[in-house]
Amino acid sequence: MIVQRLRVALIATTLFSAMTVQAQVEVEANAGLLAVKISEEIVPGDYEKLLQGLRANPGQHKRKVALLDSIGGSAPEAIRMGRLLRETGFEVLVPSGGLCQGSCIYLLAAGKKRTINGHVALRRPPFPAGDSALAQAAHGRQPFSPATYFRDMGVDVRLAEAIYQAPPGRLHLLSKEDLARYRLR
Repeated sequence: MIVQRLRVALIATTLFSAMTVQAQVEVEANAGLLAVKISEEIVPGDYEKLLQGLRANPGQHKRKVALLDSIGGSAPEAIRMGRLLRETGFEVLVPSGGLCQGSCIYLLAAGKKRTINGHVALRRPPFPAGDSALAQAAHGRQPFSPATYFRDMGVDVRLAEAIYQAPPGRLHLLSKEDLARYRLR
C-alpha cells in the first residue's frame, strides 16, 4: 500500500514538473498505474488528446488516476473529457498546491473516486451577450446541461446553479463543507 502511494506521488511529481502556458493533457502508464495529467486551460481538441493518450496505453491497469490542476476553459470540452474519464474508470485527484477552477469542476465530478488535497473554485462562465437576465437565459439554452451532467456523475445538481451564482469575474473557493454538500468528496 505504501509502495503504491509512493509510486503515485512520484508519478504525480514527475507529471506536474513539466508545466507550460498551453493546455496540457498528458497520459503515462507505469507499473500498473495509468496516470493522466490535465493542467492549464481546457480548450477544444483536449478531448482528442486525452482519447489518443488512452488509446496509446491499452490494457489492464490496477489503478487509473487523473491529476487535475486546471484553470478551466471550455465547458463543453471538459464535459466530453469528463464523460471519457468516467467511462474508462478514472479516479481524480487535485494535488496539494493544485487548483481546479471553472470548467475543471466537470473533470472533478467525473471521478469514480475524488480526492481533493488542493483547492476547488467555482467561476461563472462569461455570457457572450453580457450579464443581463436575457443574456443569462439565452446562455441556459446551451447544447449541454450542467445539471444533467452532474446528476449523471452522482454530484448534487445544485452545483450547476452555484456556478451561475458565483460573482462575475471572481472565483468562489469551495470549503470542505461545500465539497461535501455537493458530493464532490
